Amino acid sequence: MLLYGLITIITITLAYMVKEIPVMSGTGRVGFALRPDRQNVLNRVALTAIFMILFLAGALRIEVGNDYGTYVVTCHEIFQRGYVVTEPGFNLVVRILYTLSGKEDYLLMFAVFAAAIAAVFLKVIKDQSDSFFLSFFMFMTMGIYFRTYNTVRYYFALAVAVYSIRYLVNITKESFIKFLLLILLAATFHKSVLAVIPLYLVAMLPWGRWMYILMAAATVVTPLFSRAIMNVALKLYPSYRNTVYIEQEHSVLENLPVVIGCVATLFLCFICYKDGVKDRRDNKMYFHMCIMAIALYIGCYFLPLVTRLGYYLVTPMILLVPNVICSVKDEDLRRRLKLLICVICAIYFLYFLSTADEVGVRVLPYKSFLFHDRYWLNQTDTF
Repeated sequence: MLLYGLITIITITLAYMVKEIPVMSGTGRVGFALRPDRQNVLNRVALTAIFMILFLAGALRIEVGNDYGTYVVTCHEIFQRGYVVTEPGFNLVVRILYTLSGKEDYLLMFAVFAAAIAAVFLKVIKDQSDSFFLSFFMFMTMGIYFRTYNTVRYYFALAVAVYSIRYLVNITKESFIKFLLLILLAATFHKSVLAVIPLYLVAMLPWGRWMYILMAAATVVTPLFSRAIMNVALKLYPSYRNTVYIEQEHSVLENLPVVIGCVATLFLCFICYKDGVKDRRDNKMYFHMCIMAIALYIGCYFLPLVTRLGYYLVTPMILLVPNVICSVKDEDLRRRLKLLICVICAIYFLYFLSTADEVGVRVLPYKSFLFHDRYWLNQTDTF
């Protein structure tokens, strides 16, 4: 827990050093360009340091994550050409890495994905947020980074999905093709990402009053068809059949923290709607995603892994909240809102750390192979 706190404090401090100047763009949002002077050098150093810390923390871990052991076994089966349920893109990467290393080096696999996930998320925050610091603060304190220690295939797909939103903001035929290609690429690592094609396209549309009514009606009606929806979900994910995920009973209260966060975000958007949402195509998309997330988490609470879809809608909030706050013209109010968000996220971070060792998360306790005797004994036996 102390280590995660130090990582968060150090990286957030580095993020605060990244200074940017506004540059108006033709996409309807305020783009941010790095300053071409000494500050530019400091920006690059800070960003590189942040990446290295996030990468090393993820790459040096061992037996951290609720599915760490499962991935070790799965990668073994992939290399031995056995039967696996993982997607072909992930399988190909594993075979290439294991072939290059000359052994079943699962640590190399985790390191490569740690680098890829950290790099894509940092790229997203740097290019698609009006405040690198505030977005990164949320990225760390909301536990998004530390959750990437679980299901690395999924979080890589999630990072790519959020990155792909840029191609829908000012959509053209060419940008739409880029969006589809990115999602199809991500789907070769985790097929759940295919769901963002209809979800993001719906969020991109101009919503009328009827759309909000439809969303509310769907939230109420969906639980009535829970059995049929569950059957469809199990056909798409047959590996979950007869597992503990299906046997457990689920309640809408399980998703309450996420729903409260989305409602609070909507409240912020309503307050600043004229300046921060109305004429911002990207923020309006995120705003719609927030509403869709509430509908999904409440209406489909019975799905054991509803977060697999929900995170695709919720994660862009680390872009929406800073963008909306930066649009506030009253400097004093803007400063207070930033402080309020930081306090709320810091409190949530403490809650996250208190639950990080529970089943389904298990990113605590942190272990590194650098101090793991069994790993080094195995390495000696290999040689």
